[in-house]
Amino acid sequence: MSNMQVEVSQQANLPTRFGHFKTKAFREYMPNGEVKEHLVVFTETLGDIPLVRVHSECLTGDVFGSRKCDCGPELAFAMEQIHKEGGMLIYLRQEGRGIGLFNKINAYNLQDKGMDTVEANEALGFAKDARDYRIVGAIFKHFHIAKIRLLTNNPYKINEMEQYVACERASIIITPNEHNEGYLETKKAKLGHLL
Repeated sequence: MSNMQVEVSQQANLPTRFGHFKTKAFREYMPNGEVKEHLVVFTETLGDIPLVRVHSECLTGDVFGSRKCDCGPELAFAMEQIHKEGGMLIYLRQEGRGIGLFNKINAYNLQDKGMDTVEANEALGFAKDARDYRIVGAIFKHFHIAKIRLLTNNPYKINEMEQYVACERASIIITPNEHNEGYLETKKAKLGHLL
């Protein structure tokens, strides 16, 4: 993380349908020249052990309400809980488990033909999870956070966060629908999610 270049925006108010928050943007300069911008949404008071959701961008689920995944409902649940309990949501710009929007739609096409989410990513030449969490360490450092309650079902994400902070898990349970039951089963069976 020492060679990571990060720029932090000013702080602004963010009134939402879930309640009033503060927000800052983090600009991450990648070694390959790419620039990624991430958003942190947080309550006025974080508390000693804030509730934290590290949420990877899902345009189809978060914005358009896709029922193929559980991302949109997880995001809404996280915002409600964080507003209630105090904490932050770190919104990472790494669409489709890190493969990007274009490739994610190609993966959706393969899923439409019968592959599961992991098989589709691998058929396109990607890892089953290509996300990078290094920026999160810089965000925790910026906010002077040493311990969190992480809102997740993903053991890989817990392991990644434990490189930066002491971490206890808070589960995030969303009611499945007919379009994402297989997706959730795959997350449990092939990605080890605690569902």
